Amino acid sequence: MYSILSQMYFLKLLLYIILTSVLAFFVNVCPKVLFLNIFIFFTFITRNQIFFKIYLSSITMRLAVEEINQSPELLPNYTLGYKIFDSCAYPLTGQRAALAVLNGLSEAESPMCSSSYPLLAVIGESGSAQSIVVSRLLRKYPTFFRVIPNDDYQVKAIAQLLVHFNWTWVGLVRGDHEYGRFAVQGLLRELQGTKVCVAYQEMIPLLYNQQRALEIMQVNTKNSLAKVVVVFSAEGEMTPFLRDYMAQNITGIQWVASEAWVTASVFTGSEYYPYLGGTIGFGIRTGHISRLSNYLQTINPQKYPNNPLVQELWEALYGCSPSLSSASQLPLCLGQESLLEQHSAYMNTSSPRVAYNAYKAVYAIAHSLHNLLHCQPGILYCLSYFNVFHILHWLLKLQHYLQEVKFTIAGEEVNFDLKGDSIPYYDVINCCPPGSRKAVRRGKPVCCFDCVPCDSGKISNETNSIECTFCPENFWSSEDRTSCIPKKVEFLAYDSLGIALTVISAVGACLTIAVFAVFFHHRNTAIVRVNNSELSFFILFALTLCFLCSLVFIGEPTVWSCMLRHTAFSITFSLCISCILGKTMVVLAAFTATRPGNNIMKWLGPKQQRAIIFSCTLVQVVICAAWLIDAPPYPSRNTKYERSKIILECSVGSSLAFWCVLGYIGLQAGLCFVLAFLARKLPGNFNEAKFITFSMLIFCTVWLAFIPAYISSPGNYADAVESFAILGSSFGLLFCLFAPKCYIILLKPEKNTKQHLMGKEKKEHVIG
Repeated sequence: MYSILSQMYFLKLLLYIILTSVLAFFVNVCPKVLFLNIFIFFTFITRNQIFFKIYLSSITMRLAVEEINQSPELLPNYTLGYKIFDSCAYPLTGQRAALAVLNGLSEAESPMCSSSYPLLAVIGESGSAQSIVVSRLLRKYPTFFRVIPNDDYQVKAIAQLLVHFNWTWVGLVRGDHEYGRFAVQGLLRELQGTKVCVAYQEMIPLLYNQQRALEIMQVNTKNSLAKVVVVFSAEGEMTPFLRDYMAQNITGIQWVASEAWVTASVFTGSEYYPYLGGTIGFGIRTGHISRLSNYLQTINPQKYPNNPLVQELWEALYGCSPSLSSASQLPLCLGQESLLEQHSAYMNTSSPRVAYNAYKAVYAIAHSLHNLLHCQPGILYCLSYFNVFHILHWLLKLQHYLQEVKFTIAGEEVNFDLKGDSIPYYDVINCCPPGSRKAVRRGKPVCCFDCVPCDSGKISNETNSIECTFCPENFWSSEDRTSCIPKKVEFLAYDSLGIALTVISAVGACLTIAVFAVFFHHRNTAIVRVNNSELSFFILFALTLCFLCSLVFIGEPTVWSCMLRHTAFSITFSLCISCILGKTMVVLAAFTATRPGNNIMKWLGPKQQRAIIFSCTLVQVVICAAWLIDAPPYPSRNTKYERSKIILECSVGSSLAFWCVLGYIGLQAGLCFVLAFLARKLPGNFNEAKFITFSMLIFCTVWLAFIPAYISSPGNYADAVESFAILGSSFGLLFCLFAPKCYIILLKPEKNTKQHLMGKEKKEHVIG
């Protein structure tokens, strides 16, 4: 019998798994199919806490088995089976699981093919202490291989590290298990003959005791000057120890960590950094498993309804139970839950360590079996079908092929030396602070790196991060780049800018109403009557609406406000310009009508003027109606202009309709300007065509300046620019058209006569 007992320190999961698939050799019932059984020990449960990396390791092992069973080149016509046991991070539980392996499976658990065959290999355990117990119990199977380096290499590496940094006065802390005891003994042996002296040795109890832990901390801080502490411990006992250590607010300790806890994700949170910052140690090598990320997304309770591990995962991730038969008191899942990116502890497959080595172990067994089953007959270590039931034949021959196996996986060559050890590789682990990532120095070994702050929009909430992760779309990175915070939402609100626009709009509307009141009160005077009072009142009414239109651009965009913004201002401005156009045509016609035989004024009577205004405005109404029916404006969230903010704005819906609306207003204003320009030199003391010309010049200037400003303005500033353009052009029309008239009405009443306005007053005075 062969066993690969890799001293991997797996993170613990509150999950218990029995994935049944058994070993059976089919001689008559299922010819040419061989079920090869592998028993795997993992640690899933400890201290009622979920650790997703262990689940990741078990799923990775399962992926490896499926890949092998589907491969046409590796073990064709043979199927690997497996059974997973949980040691609960406790040696005695691991021993109980090993006894269950030796006793075999009951017939009730047997598969459809009856001929059962003993186990082939054992992969595990998750911790060295449990591995030692299991290996002693399985001593009748003498072969022992490692897919990760022997702990002796780690001890030698830590000794070299202490010597390299000239740390000559250190403390030793270990866990209460054989892993810690053997590691400390090995380190003391390696430090003999060096300048490194051990100030003290302390042990964390296996059954954690807070009082004992506080005594150890007392030694660390008060009874010893050693500021470098080497810890050979597992994550299980280090978790409560470090929590009490943090509660004591102890800092200034340089931790040297064993691989059993240096890469544990529970210690990489930002809250640990003030106390563990600068921790250095050696971690087992990372690797890349190409299919793992996609494979994880296929795991769900619907696909594996009888898998308790998947059920426990769903309960942990979503707070619901996927099955009514579950003993959990959680509500029933809806069945639409999916593994999302925010479950980073589960979905992070960028640099698996433990999972990668479990993956290698399964492939090492598969390659060895393949070589054994496909050897040439007559060779000493070749398997024949006549002695397949003789377990000793399997053991001797499989051991030989495991000793000789050599294959490449993820760019790494896997093989074993004469002692059953793989080539020792370690990653040097040093806690970078949260909010930064490792940047390998060009031309330097991978262990040489700089701590580079994460870019904007990315975070790293763990120490020792290789990459920074993007925040979700509606979130942005905090200043220290350790967490994602909701993006700031911006729109043209009632802040300083919004209030200013509101006040200006209200002042403009009030001034227009005041002018309306003045004109209405003096409606029988010459200056009001001569300049077509009805059109003047229409223009003042339209200008009031124009001033009020700018208020629609202030506040959070809604469906109705977005549709009202552009359509309301376009129709009111079109009405206003139509009235001015009608007034201009009347002025031009009035002076040309004085020529003999010219009866043009009969075509520009009050009814015709109203028809002109109605027709010109109706065209704009039709354009706006088509716009609202086909592709109306709508509120949108702009995250492209400034990624750190969400800018709430109104998308115009149809750009063609938007520019058609503006273009039509521009066409009206241009035509009005041309007609007024032609009438600017007509006789009279109060030629209104001059003021219309000047008002149209200001109007066109404002809106021509608006176009580039609007296009180049970001988000809420675009709304502010459009609002200012509306107010600016409205004030221009109001003052140019009505200020001279109000001046004469209120301050120069003697000039408010028909003779003066027609330029006849001076002529009569000269004759008299």
